[in-house]
Amino acid sequence: MSRPDDSEMMQAVLDGDAARSRALAEALVADGGDLVAAVERGFVAGIRRAGDLFEEGDYFLPELVQSAEAMKAAMAVVTPALGGGAGSRTTKGRVVIGTVQGDVHDIGKTLVATMLQAHGFEVHDLGADVPVADFVARARAVAADIVAASALLTTTMPAQRELVGAVAAAGLASSVKVMVGGSPTTTAWAQSIGAAHAENAMRAVAVAESLVRR
Repeated sequence: MSRPDDSEMMQAVLDGDAARSRALAEALVADGGDLVAAVERGFVAGIRRAGDLFEEGDYFLPELVQSAEAMKAAMAVVTPALGGGAGSRTTKGRVVIGTVQGDVHDIGKTLVATMLQAHGFEVHDLGADVPVADFVARARAVAADIVAASALLTTTMPAQRELVGAVAAAGLASSVKVMVGGSPTTTAWAQSIGAAHAENAMRAVAVAESLVRR
């Protein structure tokens, strides 16, 4: 396959075609050249456009999730070629993200992680069912700016409060902001525990950007 053009990569993400995105990413890596710029113009532009379409009501959650999966498939190929990627592009900030302990739901969390990465954040995704201590340890290890914790069950929401307290107890409150989300969470809940709140993936990007500007 010849070097893919920007529109091909963008369209593969918009179509939610993970196989096509992976193939285009492999062709891009094989061709060489400026990978970071090509990814920004192609795959990243695609996921950002998907986010815009979601905000405009033209895409719904299934389409956005599929676009995120296509983006992930491409980045799984490109990131190793960038030597890990963390130092290869300017980052807006470092985010440690995961779903809290006792909760195995991760579709929303993964979507947020993908959107944050597409918008220039360095993202460390811990997965689901993550103990509070693991969030704090990783935040310290990578000098995180934000810790983002998802809870999809009302029974696991207290772990978000525990996380805010653990960040403070670790002496990180002055440098690490906590952002929470998940279907049962609200802005009022987040304010009551001393965290920021994002109700969806696109809002998470805006909130994260505001947090790193403070």
